[in-house]
Amino acid sequence: MSAMGEVAYESHVRVTRERGPDRGADLPAGEYVAFGVHGAVAEHYGVSMEDFDPTSTTLDYVVAAAAG
Repeated sequence: MSAMGEVAYESHVRVTRERGPDRGADLPAGEYVAFGVHGAVAEHYGVSMEDFDPTSTTLDYVVAAAAG
């Protein structure tokens, strides 16, 4: 157990913008995760889903991580 104030873990993640709302993250375990928009989120930001495939948003991943 680390003492108060000591860093127990530092995550190194690289996020890149691909095109428009499409982004990707390279995660420490060698995984790649794609982010984008869909449904009401796309509508809110004025993104035409004719131009992009529906993809889970960063918010979707944050909610899943908090629930998991």
